[in-house]
Amino acid sequence: MICPSETFNAEATLKAVAEEKTIAIYGVPTMFFAELAHSDFKQYDFSSLRTGIMAESLCPSELMRKVQTEMHLVEMEIGYGLTETSPLSTQNKHNAPFDKRVSTVGRVLPHTEIKIIYPGTDQVVPVGESGELCNRRYCVMLGYWNDPIKTKESIDASGWIHSGDLATMDEEGYINIVGRIKDMIIHGGENIYPKVIEEFLYTHEKIKEVSVFAISDEKYGEQVCVWIQIYDKSELTILEIQEYCRGKIAHYNIPS
Repeated sequence: MICPSETFNAEATLKAVAEEKTIAIYGVPTMFFAELAHSDFKQYDFSSLRTGIMAESLCPSELMRKVQTEMHLVEMEIGYGLTETSPLSTQNKHNAPFDKRVSTVGRVLPHTEIKIIYPGTDQVVPVGESGELCNRRYCVMLGYWNDPIKTKESIDASGWIHSGDLATMDEEGYINIVGRIKDMIIHGGENIYPKVIEEFLYTHEKIKEVSVFAISDEKYGEQVCVWIQIYDKSELTILEIQEYCRGKIAHYNIPS
């Protein structure tokens, strides 16, 4: 195992990969964004890389495509979990279909149970419908230190830990994280998931990073707002972004 620096440093990581001829690399999306955007990225040799894990609840599919093609990580996998579950609960296999590897967090790991429920209930949602992801396994924490109230809010009497993440499961058992319950935007009665909009905006060639959130609105309750970081030397206007979205995502998902 190679630790390139005391805390994360994109340049130190890229240098370590090239000099040590590493095979696997681990990180969260923010780290891979930083590595891909580094000014000297193209000077480093990634031919030794083959696999790794990108772990966080929301891994943009466009980012996965880039690390597989630009960093030679053809067997890159995505994992999902919580610190409270020690940590992974689902993971993709390197030989899973490409579309599953870039758009889902894989299937449930051994000795782990997953259920997706309507928030605030114990009722399991139908296949393909979104709800709160819960899991139960041998390595779920006993509780938050000296905080029984918070523990009771997170872990129910049957041992299920409630993640607060919204997810769907397809007929093959692949899970997709669509957002956070607290982050969901309600616009004129429409439930809007920021991740859906973020995933789409990442496909724009000028956009480096994006974060979607809600702002209050007297008429609709909430409006969609977005922070965008563009690549150096790029220019992008609000009208360009809205026009890029028009006809490709639902009209109520287009940022105001």
